[in-house]
Amino acid sequence: MTTPPAPSAAPHRDWRATAAACTTVLLWASAFVSIRSAGEAYSPGALALGRLLAGSLALGVLLVVRREGLPSRAAWPGIIWSGLLWFGLYMVVLNWGEQQVDAGTAAMVVNVGPLLIALLGARMLGEGLPGRLLAGMAVSFAGAAVVGLSMSGDGGASVLGVTLCLLAAVAYATGVVRQKPALRHGSALQITTFGCLVGTVACLPFSGALISDAADAPLSATLNMVYLGLFPTALAFTTWAYALARTTAGRMGATTYAVPALVVLMSWLVLDEVPAPLTVGGGLLCLAGVAVSRMRPQTGLTRKDPAPPVEGHRHDAEHREADRR
Repeated sequence: MTTPPAPSAAPHRDWRATAAACTTVLLWASAFVSIRSAGEAYSPGALALGRLLAGSLALGVLLVVRREGLPSRAAWPGIIWSGLLWFGLYMVVLNWGEQQVDAGTAAMVVNVGPLLIALLGARMLGEGLPGRLLAGMAVSFAGAAVVGLSMSGDGGASVLGVTLCLLAAVAYATGVVRQKPALRHGSALQITTFGCLVGTVACLPFSGALISDAADAPLSATLNMVYLGLFPTALAFTTWAYALARTTAGRMGATTYAVPALVVLMSWLVLDEVPAPLTVGGGLLCLAGVAVSRMRPQTGLTRKDPAPPVEGHRHDAEHREADRR
C-alpha cells in the first residue's frame, strides 16, 4: 500500500529540479548584463562585497521567515569551502579578470569550469562520466569558444586577465564539488545562505573600497549591484543548490553552457547589440550540447527516483519474509 505514491511523486521532483536549473541559468546570464554596468563604477572587490551583502540580507530574512535554522554540523565543511571559493574568491577574481580581458576571452576561459566540475565530480564524488555527458560538454565547449572568438576585441586579452579567469573557473568548479556533499545535510536555502555569509565575511577587507565607490557611483550602477545580490546570487544560487541536490555535479555544470547563448540573446534585446552570424551559431551549439548532455539514457530511472523505490522494495521484501515466517 505504500509503494503506489512513489512513482507519482518522483516526476514532480524532477520537474521542479529542471525548473530550478532553468531559473539559475537565466539569472546567471542576466548577471553579465548587470556586471557591465556596475563594473564601470565599482572595483572588483567592492562589487563582490556589495553583491554578497545584498544576497546575504535577502537570504537571511528568508531563512528566518521559513524558520529553517542552522544546518547540521556535517554540512559545514562544504559550506565553508564553497563560501570561500565560489561566493568569495570566484566573484572577486572574475570581476577583476573581466576588467583585463574582453568578454569573449573571459567567456571562453571561464567555460573550462563545467569540464572541471565533471572531472572533479568523478574523482571526488564518485560520479560517472557517461558518454552523452562528455559528448554534450564537448559540443557546448566548442560553441562557447565560437561565441568567445566572435565577441573578442582586437588584442583585448592579457596574460593576467586570462590567468584570473582561469583561476575563477577553478574556484567555481571546486566550490560546486565541495558544496554537493553538504546538500545531504541541509536544505538548499541553508547551504546557500551560510555559504553566502562565509563569502561576505571573506570579502569584508573590501569594505573601504565599497564605501568609497558607492559615494561616487551613479544610481544605475548601485541598483545593478543590488540586483546582482538579490537575483543572480540569492535566488539563482538557491535554485542551483536545489537542483544540484537532485542530480550529479557534472550534469549541473553542463547545464550552465546555456549561459553564453542566453547572454547573446539578452545583449541583443536589452543592449541592442546585434550578434554576428558566427555568434548566433556558437550560441546554438551551446544549447545543442546542453540538450545532448541532459538526454541521458536513464530517463526511465529518473522517473522512478531510484533511492525511495529501492528503500520501499526493501521494506516490502522484509514484510514478505516476515509473513513467510
